[in-house]
Amino acid sequence: MTAPKELRVSKDRKLLTVTFPGHAPFELPAELLRVLSPSAEVQGHSPEQRVTVPGKRNVAITKVEPVGNYAVRITFDDFHDTGIFTWDYLHTLGHEKEERWSGYLTELKEKGLSRD
Repeated sequence: MTAPKELRVSKDRKLLTVTFPGHAPFELPAELLRVLSPSAEVQGHSPEQRVTVPGKRNVAITKVEPVGNYAVRITFDDFHDTGIFTWDYLHTLGHEKEERWSGYLTELKEKGLSRD
């Protein structure tokens, strides 16, 4: 996957717009990025260890930093900053946003958790 030609954080810090060459821009909410962070803290070291992260409805992006030529590190206002978002992962999230969001909401409900 080639690098995006643009990464833009909205003024309210709640949305990351990612534009890859030849694709329409993807709008990825900060909450989605936070709860689906590729970090070991969220994903664990196996599917069984993956954590459903509640209470992130109002999370915001505080910083986006390049990691080599293949990814960015996103820092959120809850101080989570250990996820490395590769270009491939951002592209996948853009294409699968609705499906992954729906799955997250279902997990919250099944576990009796809330976005607030």
